[in-house]
Amino acid sequence: MLSEPRSGRLAAWGNALFAGLVSPDDAALAVVGEDAVHRVEGLPDESAPVGLTLALGRLRALGVTGLRVALPAPGHPLGLSGPPEFNARALAAEEAVVCFGAPLGLVPAVHEAGPEGDVHAEVIWHVLPVREAPPADVPSLGEAERELAEALREATEMLAKLDVAGSGPVAQAAIEAYRARAERGREVLAPGYPPRAVRVLELAQRVGLLVSMAYDHGHGGAVSASEMAARGAALRPVERTARRAQVAAFNSIVEERERGVR
Repeated sequence: MLSEPRSGRLAAWGNALFAGLVSPDDAALAVVGEDAVHRVEGLPDESAPVGLTLALGRLRALGVTGLRVALPAPGHPLGLSGPPEFNARALAAEEAVVCFGAPLGLVPAVHEAGPEGDVHAEVIWHVLPVREAPPADVPSLGEAERELAEALREATEMLAKLDVAGSGPVAQAAIEAYRARAERGREVLAPGYPPRAVRVLELAQRVGLLVSMAYDHGHGGAVSASEMAARGAALRPVERTARRAQVAAFNSIVEERERGVR
């Protein structure tokens, strides 16, 4: 969760494009990022996969005015509204984009190619029908920010109690490395997003990083299976809070538009 998911990049820069704040080519370049190529398959009236620039234009012509992010996990269909086929594909990918203005959604399939040492990712976004209904369990930005403040305290305290190696300098170094990349020109969100959304997303990513440290950097003080299970049970609510906040940040423009704020 340290870096934004591909669905977040597509939604954020797609929203900036639909608002007239960036060009189609700039939006497509930002979505692709460090991947080799992104294509979109299954668009109405398109018999073959097409590039992102054409796909975003086609979505706009179909009536799409905004894009939402879904980051589901087992038992937590975050951001989804159905039907079951789309939900299952999104859950398998752990992410998806849901269109606002047309009953369509996009799920990424990532394929790695290239020789060892020069592996690159190729992404195909599969377009599927979705149910037009409120997305599941997405908080407002204000709710997400309040929940994150408590989650950050819980995650920090938990790492210390679990004696996880990454709870100190390692975690801080990872956070500083992320900030350094951002300062070199990597935008956390696309143009048009409110400062509060940027703040919520950055905090969500920090909480997500701390949770990843707890999972990834050895067993620490949890030496038995029961202790490891207890650690997982304690971390899951914190991780869920971070995912909910991340979705709230990416979706904030669409949610504000729907409420008539913009």
